[in-house]
Amino acid sequence: MAIEMNKEVGQGTVEQRMVYESGNEMAAYAAHQINYHVMGYFPISPSTEVAQFLDLMKANGQHDIKLIPADGEHGSAGICYGASTAGGRVFNATSANGYLYMLEQMPVQSGTRFPMVMNLVCRSVSGPLNIHGDHSDLYYALNTGWPILMCRDPQAVYDMNIIAIKLAEDPEVRLPVIVASDGYFTSHQKRRVQTFAHKQDVHQFVGEQPKQFPHVLDRNNPITVGPYMNEPDYINNCYQQSVAMYKAGEVFDRIQQEYKVLTGRDYPILDLYRMEDAEVAVFLMNSASEIIKDVVDQLREKGIKAGSIAPNMIRPFPAKQIAEVLKNVKAVTIGDRADSYGAHGGNMTLEIKAALFTEGNHSTQVVSRVYGLGGKDFYAEDGHHFFELAIEAANKGTVEIPFDYYGHTPGDPNRVPQRVIEPMKYEDLKTGLISVNKDEATGQLKVKVPPIRQLTKKPKRLAPGHGACPGCGIFSGLELFFKGIEGDIVALFHTGCAMVVTTGYPYSSHKATYIHNLFQSGAATLSGVVEMFWERKRRGELDSLNLPDDFTFVMITGDGGMDIGMGPAIGAALRNHKMIILEYDNEGYMNTGAQLSYSTPLGHRTSTSNVGKHQGGKLFHHKDTPQIMAATNIPYVFTGSEAAPQDMLKKAAKAQYYAQNEGLVYGKILITCPLNWLSEEQIGQTLIDEAVNSCFFPLYEIENGVTTITFNPEEKNKRIPVGDWLKNMGKTKHLTKPEYAEALQSFETEVERRWSRLKAKHENPYL
Repeated sequence: MAIEMNKEVGQGTVEQRMVYESGNEMAAYAAHQINYHVMGYFPISPSTEVAQFLDLMKANGQHDIKLIPADGEHGSAGICYGASTAGGRVFNATSANGYLYMLEQMPVQSGTRFPMVMNLVCRSVSGPLNIHGDHSDLYYALNTGWPILMCRDPQAVYDMNIIAIKLAEDPEVRLPVIVASDGYFTSHQKRRVQTFAHKQDVHQFVGEQPKQFPHVLDRNNPITVGPYMNEPDYINNCYQQSVAMYKAGEVFDRIQQEYKVLTGRDYPILDLYRMEDAEVAVFLMNSASEIIKDVVDQLREKGIKAGSIAPNMIRPFPAKQIAEVLKNVKAVTIGDRADSYGAHGGNMTLEIKAALFTEGNHSTQVVSRVYGLGGKDFYAEDGHHFFELAIEAANKGTVEIPFDYYGHTPGDPNRVPQRVIEPMKYEDLKTGLISVNKDEATGQLKVKVPPIRQLTKKPKRLAPGHGACPGCGIFSGLELFFKGIEGDIVALFHTGCAMVVTTGYPYSSHKATYIHNLFQSGAATLSGVVEMFWERKRRGELDSLNLPDDFTFVMITGDGGMDIGMGPAIGAALRNHKMIILEYDNEGYMNTGAQLSYSTPLGHRTSTSNVGKHQGGKLFHHKDTPQIMAATNIPYVFTGSEAAPQDMLKKAAKAQYYAQNEGLVYGKILITCPLNWLSEEQIGQTLIDEAVNSCFFPLYEIENGVTTITFNPEEKNKRIPVGDWLKNMGKTKHLTKPEYAEALQSFETEVERRWSRLKAKHENPYL
């Protein structure tokens, strides 16, 4: 590989040390050396590890950063904006749809000129869902007013993070800055990286925060942040921001030269490889820009004057520099790792073409190719193909196909995926074994369910063959609930473990109609489905389809989905759509690697609530979602568990009745996650039983506002101490140690408080 040793091993004036780490680790390492005041964050792959590494260092006392787990990326952006208005240094990391969810906040922060640094670990934007690396999220960032620095390897991630805060706080810039790296390429690859050996050298380079910046905590200088602004003030504000953005290019160049003296590592705005006499060139960004250097060397050995261009900064866009570099180049192939649909090229293509036109260059032929989407690897042979396109254009003096995709496969009608699993028959689902009748006197439902063995003939709504971890409790819990549902369902699954492991294209484990949408959009999406069903039914448009009258619409959520999705769920509940929201609670964001969610109990260990000498697991209590949803006055709320299967079946039957006849239902079932609870997979049922018997997860229902405890372990003489449940999980074993006695006591007190309150509601229908 074409290794430039002066970049691999810098010969600077400051003492450095060598480490062997990934891009995400180096983003966290730089942040901890800077010692930001606040990081607001929300986990999304592949950026999640940045917060995880910082939390682990926090538990070990290596930094003082206040880490704030948000309820979603929109919330994390708000936390960061608020913190930056209060005058401190602020940090964040995100990816893909998470970035899009916070997109509204991005122009707010840049337009009001509050500095911060955010790592964008670039990933495909769904749908359909893909979690691998490309630049489709990055291209959304281009118009937000944030300077954008690019990182081709973990070394650059470290260096750019240190440069970024100094750039953001420069008085001539005063803008928030994005540091962009490639997800799962740079973010997870291990490379040799040089770092500052001492934090004080980092602090000396970055410098003190400028004193002249206004902030909301200055009692003697109160300010108004984000006022309503008419023209011409608004256009003047935008002009000043534009001036600052272009100034950021000059300031970055000055800062990187200072950094080069200290470290020996050079980050010019354009990274040029053998471009001094190049006749053909390839433009690529980030990780692929290193691979292409090998190809350049190979072509040079054949006498072809090849070169490569990669930007270290794309906002402001280095238009003049690119035009200057390309003035003697006959043809250039531009690789975009995202498309600007309908624009005849990706964003880099359009901007380079504009730069050439502006500078009067009409001779350089430009070939545009969109490549590497969804994490598709870029190899040396792909680089050769890009150069072949440029060579052909140089020889012909014209480009036969100016824009196209590269690496895609044409569709073949003869290979359309065939149905593997036959749809379930309505008569097999509508058994008539379960009866639900309403008591007109009390308004309560009377349910009769047969023994479970009689329901085993009902077909499973999820086929075997999914990719869940051994011992996962999701599907046994869902199937038990579904046994209590008669007839057809339409199911919407949030992003999460249950969705990811059942729908790896072109296969699906779902035998009923299935929809996917993101956490924050699921309840609203299913609301739209429900209302469209009833409206089309009212208009008679569905009569020819012979549909049953007892469709049941169910949204399955979990893995923290009732954090980021809480607002839309409450909205759906207040509108009272005829649907069921069923949450499987595994006490964390398990699909992204076991980060804390708001359903994680106090003191429990997760990858973002680590245990160390300075921290003992999660620092605050878990959210009581059933009570929150009950406050919306929906007709039925319940909790369920495999520990009480008959109870679960009855509640499922009630849920279906209310969802078909009266309005929205919310239910929560506790399920095991051996991988992240750090428990033996064979004791899953025991752990669920103990969670119920310790009153941590009480079984009850709220029917038209009246609370009924459906299983009372005290009356059955089955009540156990909370500690008996905790001791069998690796994530909570530390709570049994004396040094964490205070946390254990706080957790036990909260469990008892909630249980006592529940008993009071059970005894009084007006509570």
